[in-house]
Amino acid sequence: MSVLGPVLGLLANALVFGLSWWPFREMQARGLHPLWATALMYGLSFVIISLLHPQWFRHFRTQPLLWWLFIGSGLTNLGFNWAVTLGDVVRVVLLFYTMPAWSVLFAWWLLDERPTRMSILRLLLALAGVALVLKTPDTPWPIPSSATDYLALLGGASFALNNTMLRKLADLPESVRMGAMFSGGTLITAAAAVALLPSGQVALPADMSWWPYALGLALCLLFSNLSLQYGAARLAANTTALVMLSEILFATASSVAMGVSELTARKLFGGLLIVFAAVLATMPTSPKEPP
Repeated sequence: MSVLGPVLGLLANALVFGLSWWPFREMQARGLHPLWATALMYGLSFVIISLLHPQWFRHFRTQPLLWWLFIGSGLTNLGFNWAVTLGDVVRVVLLFYTMPAWSVLFAWWLLDERPTRMSILRLLLALAGVALVLKTPDTPWPIPSSATDYLALLGGASFALNNTMLRKLADLPESVRMGAMFSGGTLITAAAAVALLPSGQVALPADMSWWPYALGLALCLLFSNLSLQYGAARLAANTTALVMLSEILFATASSVAMGVSELTARKLFGGLLIVFAAVLATMPTSPKEPP
């Protein structure tokens, strides 16, 4: 079987998510906060899955672990989608892709997969990369220096939780897992937006000038999800994870070309360490040693 089609499908998915920072910023410039935008995008998918599979939510009673998937999906989108509208896109994407480091901890906690030497190496490489990315002339120690950094790291950690729970709940119907993810992405971001209204950090949109961007992004996300399912169903999981790293390339190239990010030597070297840790996570392990 030719792998060209599935690989192109995964690249299409990575391209959409790698460029998603731009419509989110455009919508924010027109008065639609990324939390509202995310709630709208996921709300559409949530409605569709609920119409097609109206009984999916009953599994929450028998599978309480679905709540972790709900939380992981919601916080992933809250952290990443908000962060890319606030700060340097390259920095945000690199911090988000610390996901393999967090996966080691979540797999130990939730899947009872004890860390191996390879997983510890991945963790150390990712942490070293994070330290380099975070270190700036204004920060004497490599710690998060802004709300954007914390949001990006929250997104990466939550993405690891999301993926760990997908493995944990692999026996459940796909509609149930998708329902938990879409509902989490909708309700958590909407609840956060409402909670932040009194502080002025989030405002209600004053007009509808943002709707073409919202509609375009919603259609692109639908296309990218179909592309992901097509590609991931036909390629090995390790290959899928490796191809998906191209999202970093798309986000970096587009943001640097449009002048909203600066690619310094420090960010480049730190990013290479993070990417290398992610690449190691795609490599097959021996049967005696879980990934």
